[in-house]
Amino acid sequence: MDLSRLQLQLQQPQLSPVESWNPPFCGDLPIYIDADGHWYHQGSKIARLPLVKLFASVLICQGEDYFLQTPVEKVRIQVADVPFLITQSQWLAGAAGPELWLTTNLGDTVLLSIANPLSLQLFAGQQVPYLNLWRGLSARLHRNVYYQLVEHAEFEESCCDTDSSSTSAVLQRWSINSAGHRFVLAEERVPV
Repeated sequence: MDLSRLQLQLQQPQLSPVESWNPPFCGDLPIYIDADGHWYHQGSKIARLPLVKLFASVLICQGEDYFLQTPVEKVRIQVADVPFLITQSQWLAGAAGPELWLTTNLGDTVLLSIANPLSLQLFAGQQVPYLNLWRGLSARLHRNVYYQLVEHAEFEESCCDTDSSSTSAVLQRWSINSAGHRFVLAEERVPV
């Protein structure tokens, strides 16, 4: 293991055991996370990064709702899309091949792997990759990171798939490999 890889692993978030806590629900808190990952309290942007990181350390998603959960209380907050963005990427050599390490807007670094895979979801009418994180949370890939990763992607095409309207289509996919597994960055059905 080289020093860069060790440094990235040490930057992993130190997760509190939020899932094991079972506090009473105490209502809504006027905290809002916008689609760019900025945190607001009562309409004012929270400018202190250590405070945002503290809140994020006890953030959990259950169903469609987001909560700040401590051992003694649970409060719901509002999130426009997802609470985090992936703002940086770094490729490193690993035992199972190339490893893609992704960094959130709060500085947490996560290995793209089976434990933290990508999933495609709709955002602003387009299919976008999201990184699945911990406690039901996820991070959307920032457009710049997405375009950087597309340069490393492999193109695949599957013949003669049929969509729901019984029209023949070709499924086109762009994928990357990380930690010995393949992850889809984009896919599109093209009628034939």
